[in-house]
Amino acid sequence: MAAVAANVAAAAEDRESQRENVPGLESQRRQIENGESGRERPLRAGESWFLVEQHWYKQWEVYVQGGDQDSGTFPGCINNADLFEDQVNWRLKKGLVEGEDYVLLPAAAWHYLVDWYGLEHGQPPIERKVVELPSVQKVEVYPVELLLVRHSDMDTPHIAQFSHTDSVDLVLRTAREQFLVSPQEETRLWIKNAEGSFERLCNTRVTLLDAALKTGQVVIMETRNKDGTWPSAQPQAVNTALEEDEEFQGQPGICGLTNLGNTCFMNSALQCLSNVPQLTEYFLKNHYLEELNFCNPLGMKGEIAEAYADLVKQAWSGHHRSIVPHVFKTKVGHFASQFLGYQQHDSQELLSFLLDGLHEDLNRVKKKEYVELCDAAGRPDQEVAQEAWQNHKRRNDSVIVDTFHGLFKSTLVCPDCGNVSVTFDPFCYLSVPLPVSHKRVMEVFFVSMDPRRKPEQHRLVVPKKGKISDLCVALAKHTGMSPERMMVADVFSHRFYKIYQLEESLSSILDRDDIFIYEVSGRSAIGENSREDVVLPIYLRERTPARDYNNSYYGLMLFGHPLLVSVPRDRLSWDALYHILLYRLSRYVTRPSSDDEDDGDEKDMEDKDSMPKPGHVAGGSSQDSGPEQAGPSSGVAGGSRAPVDNSPGPSHWPQRARRKHLFTLQTVNSNGTSDRSTFNEDTHGVSFSSQPYIAIDWEPEMKKRYYDEVEAEGYVKHDCVGYVLKKAPVRLQECIELFTTVETLEKENPWYCPTCKQHQLATKKLDLWMLPETLIIHLKRFSYTKFSREKLDTLVEFPIRDLDFSEFVIKPQNESAPELYKYDLIAVSNHYGGLRDGHYTTFACNKDSGQWHYFDDNSVSPVTENQIESKAAYVLFYQRQDVARRLQPQPGLAEPPASPACGPPPNSEFMDVN
Repeated sequence: MAAVAANVAAAAEDRESQRENVPGLESQRRQIENGESGRERPLRAGESWFLVEQHWYKQWEVYVQGGDQDSGTFPGCINNADLFEDQVNWRLKKGLVEGEDYVLLPAAAWHYLVDWYGLEHGQPPIERKVVELPSVQKVEVYPVELLLVRHSDMDTPHIAQFSHTDSVDLVLRTAREQFLVSPQEETRLWIKNAEGSFERLCNTRVTLLDAALKTGQVVIMETRNKDGTWPSAQPQAVNTALEEDEEFQGQPGICGLTNLGNTCFMNSALQCLSNVPQLTEYFLKNHYLEELNFCNPLGMKGEIAEAYADLVKQAWSGHHRSIVPHVFKTKVGHFASQFLGYQQHDSQELLSFLLDGLHEDLNRVKKKEYVELCDAAGRPDQEVAQEAWQNHKRRNDSVIVDTFHGLFKSTLVCPDCGNVSVTFDPFCYLSVPLPVSHKRVMEVFFVSMDPRRKPEQHRLVVPKKGKISDLCVALAKHTGMSPERMMVADVFSHRFYKIYQLEESLSSILDRDDIFIYEVSGRSAIGENSREDVVLPIYLRERTPARDYNNSYYGLMLFGHPLLVSVPRDRLSWDALYHILLYRLSRYVTRPSSDDEDDGDEKDMEDKDSMPKPGHVAGGSSQDSGPEQAGPSSGVAGGSRAPVDNSPGPSHWPQRARRKHLFTLQTVNSNGTSDRSTFNEDTHGVSFSSQPYIAIDWEPEMKKRYYDEVEAEGYVKHDCVGYVLKKAPVRLQECIELFTTVETLEKENPWYCPTCKQHQLATKKLDLWMLPETLIIHLKRFSYTKFSREKLDTLVEFPIRDLDFSEFVIKPQNESAPELYKYDLIAVSNHYGGLRDGHYTTFACNKDSGQWHYFDDNSVSPVTENQIESKAAYVLFYQRQDVARRLQPQPGLAEPPASPACGPPPNSEFMDVN
């Protein structure tokens, strides 16, 4: 009993000493209720408030209002037990209401009460944050409770509480701490939606409120595999293949890309970009994660940057021989519809899109300000250039700008008033023209009037912008024939696709066209009534049984090469025409013997004339169909390019004599089908209302007996066909000089002169002011005009090392640092083949080993330096020498890599890519 009494006395003594340090009751009430520290003060976002159980607080109010510190109403220690569901996890009960179950106190008031009255032993303080919601601030009594799980163990959740105003990045850091993830490992978060689907939490800088995360939601943390892939990106079926890949250990960066179907252009661009050292290090070291711009309206919500980062990490993991860029291809097609599907595209076009997309996705400028472009207005170049670059950086600041952007000086001069406009513009790559030859090689067939001579194939050198007359003049030098006795025609599908006039442009003739040049009499022409002779286009046709169930009529099929034949304009009989044509065909058509004629006459005269009148085909129907009715082949647009002539043709051709002939003659239209509207027949003969086309119609049996197809198709090659117009190689420096040459603007792109107040065809000159760390040079091999498209296969000689730009940069130079203007080659995108059936590959220098490799889709082979330069080189990547030295590891930290253009290791197997 004595001991109990002693304890009570000691407690009373402690309480007495504690009360000595406690302010008076009225002072307590004022500090807790009012003032800057009191509960009546306004809420401020981000500060902490504390929950106090309502009954305890009411008891405290009664106590202080009574004014007697010795009163029995003393509340004792703060006890919040009634607010908790249990006393293990100390989780708040659901549905607590302010004013009924608890009161809220600011931090200062809470600490006063704890100092004065203490907190029940073992109970945690219930601290809550003030959050700023749309249009209101409130104390977040119930924070967001998330279930954190690992992708590899979805059945073991960890419960964690977060404020609505906490960032998603805090959730990620909490998950990494909970699951003991090492700092070197890369992780990302997914959320599981109510319907069971999963969604990436891409932007970790937003709050939980903005990310719409709610209590009870499952958040999955995924860790990147050692081979650079994500577990969620791989279907279960390839798990074993992944395990095998993880066991494979190769040189990082030596990794092929699978061709998904005409995607070699994409693979080539990706391999080039992947071998730009500073850009690849930027992604491998995860610097991009801090700079992803998810709110840029010009960007792609960070998706292109993340997809490219995934490719780089896989390619440089050293665990893959090749990878399938399917996800990247899908992302590119989603944001650039021109790359949807599996058509062939240009590697430089994809590279341009990719650099722009990466720049906007990684732009450090979150809100672009308006910047007004200023003209030099007579100010010094240094001042104007610095202003232009600063303005560019105010809106564009990314690793792409740091690595690839340089500055042009653009000078425009008005031809009228002489006003000079100078601006400085940023660039991402140089598109340099190739010196273009003004000559063109064309292959033609010359058909002489002499029937004994076979057609001759000629290879002619003509002006690129020349006329048809230039083609005739070039042929005249080979044949000695006057150009005035030549007619030029495009032959397609056994008919004349077009007969050209002398003044027409050669640009309308494509390299694939079959061009025939016919000798005609010097006094004949199509469309000139004054000439004594007329040129008749002659077609060859064969009768064939029509595809009809009863074979009741015949069709007609064109064959062989058509002819242009000069005949007298007037008073020409059909019989005379027959013999003229028989003479022209005499090299490959045998004349029948007298016995053959007799046999044929007996059979032929039974039911018809030996030579039917034009427009009445023997054995035919008035509505001929079948092959004869088929117009030009699908490549010809409705005969719109058929020869046009307004001459009346032979006005009176007498009737033919009745005797045996090998073939019959038929007037036809330009397509070679019957056309009865072109002639009228009366007792005086036949008169034509338009240019007559004549068809020579053969019976199958007669053609077989008298027509020698092998001889008819024969031709000889002129000596000139063996000549090859050699294209001299050009130096890369010549292309750059051409790029900086003064040019006059085209009519379609005039410049508005502010002095003249009108559009002018000004002269323009581009100069290089500032060059980037990595310089991309695009060789403009593809030429497009109104009539033609061609690829220039000129060999451009480019240096592997020490490409010196000091003579091209007009900015005052730092003579003490020549490496600022010297570049070494690090990658080449190649294009083999033509415009329609080309293939892209890559040469690239590995940043770690310094060894060159040849990337051909999923195939990778080491190569030597002398294999890199070829006619296929299309896009060149050069790295400035000072950057290469800066990127080299410090001595003692690691073995320094070989120089970017070093030779092959000994005893390597090299692939011949030429």
